[in-house]
Amino acid sequence: MEYTFITNMRIKKISNNEAFDTEDQLAIEEPLEIQLQYGAPDSRINRSISVTMRTPGHDVEVATGFLFTEGIIRSNREILFIEQDDDDKNRIIIGLQDAANPDIQKLDRNFYTTSSCGVCGKSSIDAIKTISEYKSQPDNICIKAELLYPLHNIVRERQAIFDTTGGLHASALFDLKGNFLMLREDVGRHNALDKLIGAALLNDQLPMSNNILLLSGRASFELIQKASMAGIKVITAVGAPSSLA
Repeated sequence: MEYTFITNMRIKKISNNEAFDTEDQLAIEEPLEIQLQYGAPDSRINRSISVTMRTPGHDVEVATGFLFTEGIIRSNREILFIEQDDDDKNRIIIGLQDAANPDIQKLDRNFYTTSSCGVCGKSSIDAIKTISEYKSQPDNICIKAELLYPLHNIVRERQAIFDTTGGLHASALFDLKGNFLMLREDVGRHNALDKLIGAALLNDQLPMSNNILLLSGRASFELIQKASMAGIKVITAVGAPSSLA
C-alpha cells in the first residue's frame, strides 16, 4: 500500500519582523481505527479498541505493537489475520486465533488516543499497568558510555521526513555494539515506538534484550513501559526522564 507522509500547505511565515506567504511541507496526521476480532468460530466478536492519531505508514506494525505493549496479546502466534482495506486505509482489523484469550480488561479504554498521549483513553489506574513477560530475565549488560554519544546523530541523519517537516518523533534500535538496526517515525512518540516493537513482534525478534533503544524526545512513563514490555533493557533519550519513567 502506498502512503504519503508529507503534504504541502500554504503558510504565513514570520522572519526578521516580516510576514510573507509561502509553501511548507508538513507531516501528515490522520486517525487510525484499530479493530479486534476474537472468539470461537461460531461467535466471533468485532470490537473497536482504539483510534490513534498517527502518521500513515507501517500501520500493521503500529497496530500489532499497540496490542502487544498494551498487554492484549502476548505473541504474534495469536494473530490469525490482519486486514486493511485499500479504500479505507484509516481502519485496520486484526483477527486473533480461535484459541487466543485476549486480556479484555486491557480493552477497557475510551477509544481516542491523541498523537501526544500514550495513555489517553484509559478509564482506570489499573488499566494503565502492564507487566512484561520478560521482566525476570537476567540483566548483565555492560556497555561503554562512549558508545551512546554518537547514536543521536546517526538517527538524525536517517530522519528523512523530520528533515523536511521538523514535526516527527523517532524511535531507533541499535545492537549492543552501537550498530544501527531500525528506525520508525511518527507524529506520536508512542506510535513510533509501537511501530518499532510491532516490527520486532512480527519478525519473531522478541525479547529485544540485546538492543539499545534511542528516543528522540523525553523518556516518558508510557514509552519506558512499552520498552519494558518488549524486554528492552538499555534506553537512551534526548530529553530527561520523568520521575515515574
